Amino acid sequence: MEMVLVMSSAIRAVGYDPQRMHMRILFQQGHSYDFCRVPEHVYRELLEARSKGSYYNDHIRDKYPC
Repeated sequence: MEMVLVMSSAIRAVGYDPQRMHMRILFQQGHSYDFCRVPEHVYRELLEARSKGSYYNDHIRDKYPC
């Protein structure tokens, strides 16, 4: 999965596999989390969000367990 670096104080990079609807988020602290059955629009909106940390907390965290 290709990881895209992002400008964020909380998130370092985000990867997405559209065929599997699988997203991985690498945080600035060095740990990463995988998310399953994530709609592609959620991935795109995260990349476009002004505050990626806020978008993560509001729309992704605890919502797409694998």
